[in-house]
Parts: sequence; structure tokens; C-alpha cells
Amino acid sequence: MPITITAFAQSPDRGRGLARDMRVRWALEEVGQPYAVRLLSFAEMKQPEHRALHPFGQIPTFEERGLALFESGAIILHIAESHAGLMPANGPARARAISWMFAALNTMEPPIVERSLSWLVERDKPWFAERQAMLDERVRVRLGELAGHMGEASWLDDGFSAGDLLMVTVLRRLDGSGLLDAFPTLTAYVARAEARPAYQRAFADQLAVFARAQAGNPFTPPN
Repeated sequence: MPITITAFAQSPDRGRGLARDMRVRWALEEVGQPYAVRLLSFAEMKQPEHRALHPFGQIPTFEERGLALFESGAIILHIAESHAGLMPANGPARARAISWMFAALNTMEPPIVERSLSWLVERDKPWFAERQAMLDERVRVRLGELAGHMGEASWLDDGFSAGDLLMVTVLRRLDGSGLLDAFPTLTAYVARAEARPAYQRAFADQLAVFARAQAGNPFTPPN
């Protein structure tokens, strides 16, 4: 049986490659592993069958030969440790790649996601502009620190790794915000990753799901 992952049947990101199954698709493409995708509605994600795989009723999940995993970071770490292509063979470099995976999810992603959620659910509040300015500044600080580390390097460490894969998926959540524009090092970094053939295949697959959903049933956000 092939690896099976779960994804939104109708993604809230409207085919922009921001849903977290994109990370898993990309990782599997990088290591050359075939996989099947089980598409779930928002209602199906909350059913007992799916909660047995993901206690919080979210996506993605990963199943392979009796192993079931949830949380995109844990899934990608498993893929990187099981197949060549996303993790350096050298011990210290491997440890640094794992550190960057944690940095992407624990240091960079929280302020970026908080900023995005504020715009989605709080922009009608009288205090929104002041709060958004504060959240923007938090993100700028993190971006500046990351750009300072990278300098003119192509990747976070010696070569592309799972750390870069996760970091780029986090930075892409700022698409359209203008915040990355002040950091040419980071815009070039994201573009370099997006040009990878494995990324292109994963993005096309996720976009095709959204296109099919739109053709048959236009997206309606969940209640």
C-alpha cells in the first residue's frame, strides 16, 4: 500500500499552496516517494474515524504500513529520516537541520499565523489597526533576524534540507502582505525553493484539488 496523506477537499487557502498538506506533499516529492491523498470535508475531519488519526480533527495525517502520524512537522521529520534527500548524512549538519525545522515551526510561524488570523477575524474591531501594527513589527523583527543569519547563502545551512522546506512554507504565508519585500535575501530564498521541481509538482497537485472542487462545488467556509 502506498503512503496515504489527508488533505482538504475544499481548501481555505483557495489553491495557494498554504494548507499544511502542501508541506507533506513537497517532502514526499523531494524524496521520490509515491503517495495517495484522501480528501476530507470539514465535517469528515471531525468524525471519529479521522480523529483516530488526528485527535484535533485537522489535516494532514500520514499513514504507511500500520504507522499513523499527525502534525506536519513530525510527519516531515519522519519522511526525512526514512528517505534520502531532506536530511544531511553528517551528524552535526543533521542536528542543525532539525534545529531549523523547530525554528520554522516554533519561532517563525507563531507570529506570522497570529498576524494572519488577526486580519481574518479582528479587522472590524476599533483597535485592529493598532494591534496589526504591533503584530507586523513582531514579524519584521523575526524576518530581520532570519535574513541576518542567511546573508548571501542559498539555504539555511550547507544545502537544502527539511529545515528549508518548513521555513519556506512558513514564509509563504506572508504572500501579499508586503512584509517580505524589505528583505531581498528572503524573497530570493523563497523563489529559489519554489523553483525546485519537487515543489512545483506538489503545488500543481494541491492546486488541481482546489480547481476540481471549484468546478463542482464552489468553496464555502465552515461555520
